[in-house]
Amino acid sequence: HFPRSTKNMKIENQTIISEFLLLGLSEQPEQQMILFGLFLVMYLVTAIGNISIILAIGSDSYLHSPMYFFVANLSFADICFISTTVPKMLANIWNQSQTISYEGCLTQMHFFMTFGALDDFLLGVMAYDRYVAICRPLHYATVMNSGICILLLALCWILTNFAAFLHTFLMAGLTFCAENSIPHFFCDLIPLLSLSCSDTSTNQLMLFIVGSMVLTAPLTLIVISYVHIISAILRIPSTSGRWKAFSTCGSHLTVVSLFYGAAIGVYLCPPSTHSAGKDRIAAVFYTVVTPMLNPFIYSLRNRDMKAALGKLFLSRKVLSS
Repeated sequence: HFPRSTKNMKIENQTIISEFLLLGLSEQPEQQMILFGLFLVMYLVTAIGNISIILAIGSDSYLHSPMYFFVANLSFADICFISTTVPKMLANIWNQSQTISYEGCLTQMHFFMTFGALDDFLLGVMAYDRYVAICRPLHYATVMNSGICILLLALCWILTNFAAFLHTFLMAGLTFCAENSIPHFFCDLIPLLSLSCSDTSTNQLMLFIVGSMVLTAPLTLIVISYVHIISAILRIPSTSGRWKAFSTCGSHLTVVSLFYGAAIGVYLCPPSTHSAGKDRIAAVFYTVVTPMLNPFIYSLRNRDMKAALGKLFLSRKVLSS
């Protein structure tokens, strides 16, 4: 087992926690280097894959459209999302330590919520973009012009930062006394709330209200958009036309299913249904696996993206030779 050290300070005869212990995915010493190698590979694949998507979209003028603008921003959000959790986990395994400072824990939680919610809102905006493209094609250039795209992106950033700052502010007002072991590989909101010796009813209420808004508002937009999209596709007379229209939405639907399936199970289920093991597995899925798979989903199912990536790697090969 890793050594467990706690650095506490005495305030008014009460022990106040100044650091936490991240117990990680496993406390078995023989499994640590396996986890280190696995998550290092997953992190590198995620970073390289999403950076490649951003560079391919940026370098190919044919992909300078609203859909790919949001795909590039989703890739950026995914890089930041996985970078808030995995590097600290890898550092702790490498250093045989489990500690994270109180300030570091709140900072990690804040940026985790920021980029997780940003992923969420971007998926909603991308569904709206597909709705306009398929259901209102003649108005697409007008409705989804560059100004509107930037405004939608700015709105996503504003809403996500508001939600993250609210939860961070409320968490900073709580007191943590004796227990400082977090049965997780990062500082997540729900495990932290369970450790507090303060009244967390306000936090729990805001978690449900804001969490419901952050998860269900974009999901509602996605569902409504796809009801109209499917209805429009079914009215297309030719089979090839229906397939072509639906294929532009396939990648987005796949990513939505992966992300929401795990996130809703963690954040919108009643506290009584939570268990450390299930929450950690779900968290790995939407914080690590989904960001890693997104570049493959968007590139392997998209002919234009594959062509742009091919040109990108070919130009890099020519430059290096």
